Amino acid sequence: MTSFGGAASSGMVDWDLAVTTATRLMRPGPDVSRDEARAIVAELREHAKASETHVRGFTRLGTDETHDTPVLVVDRPGWVRANVAGFRELLKPLLDKMQERRGTSPGGALLGTVGGKVTGVEVGMLLSFLASRVLGQYETFAPATRDLPAGGPPGAPNGGGRLLLVAPNIVHVERELDVDPHDFRLWVCLHEETHRTQFSAVPWLRDHMQGEIQSFLGETDVDPMTVLERVRQAVQSFAGGRPEGEEDEDDGRSLVELVQTPIQREILGRLTAVMSLLEGHADFVMDGVGPEIVPSVTEIREKFQQRRAKGASRLDLALRKLLGLDAKLRQYRDGERFVRAVVEEVGMDGFNRVWTSPNTLPTKAEIAKPAEWVTRVHRKPEA
Repeated sequence: MTSFGGAASSGMVDWDLAVTTATRLMRPGPDVSRDEARAIVAELREHAKASETHVRGFTRLGTDETHDTPVLVVDRPGWVRANVAGFRELLKPLLDKMQERRGTSPGGALLGTVGGKVTGVEVGMLLSFLASRVLGQYETFAPATRDLPAGGPPGAPNGGGRLLLVAPNIVHVERELDVDPHDFRLWVCLHEETHRTQFSAVPWLRDHMQGEIQSFLGETDVDPMTVLERVRQAVQSFAGGRPEGEEDEDDGRSLVELVQTPIQREILGRLTAVMSLLEGHADFVMDGVGPEIVPSVTEIREKFQQRRAKGASRLDLALRKLLGLDAKLRQYRDGERFVRAVVEEVGMDGFNRVWTSPNTLPTKAEIAKPAEWVTRVHRKPEA
């Protein structure tokens, strides 16, 4: 197993323990023979390659030269290791700052008692929950390692990204939905390849998002007692323990949103708009390309939408709410509506002006009202 630095790098999270915990707790994958597994991996790679041409042709984004990021077909432990590597790199500045403050903070002794190992276990528990649900993922900020190549040299602090296809989860869902496995695998690849195309064809997008995320993390109040108090208030709001007379303005928000400062909420609003655009664009592309190359796309789409909406269990729904994953479902829906409305109004080339610069990205309000984005970006100069 690759070492990710653990407590020695930040002191706040034992990343190796997070990987171990997630691997131990995650659900087993579907039963497949060794030969069947090889065939599935080969087919996913073939579909990923074919999806490049279909997505580029439909979106009019990118060229052969822009697709320099690897496609990796992984199992659930592989997905966990890849994400831990990315989290560790992305969160390192914040964790280092918290580590510096821990020694002088009134809450330092408490966090010292809790320690990086407990935090590592908690991170591992979260990853074990997610590891059986993700079908594919474009890792935007993935650092290249010996075991997990990315679009950059091994050891580079900021890799150029990589596309992950989680084979056991794809097989599990295609069986659960009882759909044609070959069609479903291609359908999934179309969605994930769209994300790969978005970032490889729009070079500034990655740096823009990284800047927003670092600004978000930079606004975090690293005083341990303040952080604990915010979490306590957030948990109270979910448990119905809000102090009497306090307004219900936080109802409906996830735990992730509740612990943020006002400035962070502004940044989160911008990030939400971008994520809605990216996810909605991918769904729009799937719907646009799918009918031509995926014979059973209508059945797949209908069954998959039903699965997205209902969740697997009460615990699954509760965790979705707590982590804000229900908001991600809204991102798919609202983002797809935005893309469809804009393309209908100004065509694909007109829509692609969204990728011109950070200034042409839609705001959260414009995602809900596409006509406002069209007016702002495509307004005619006054005579």
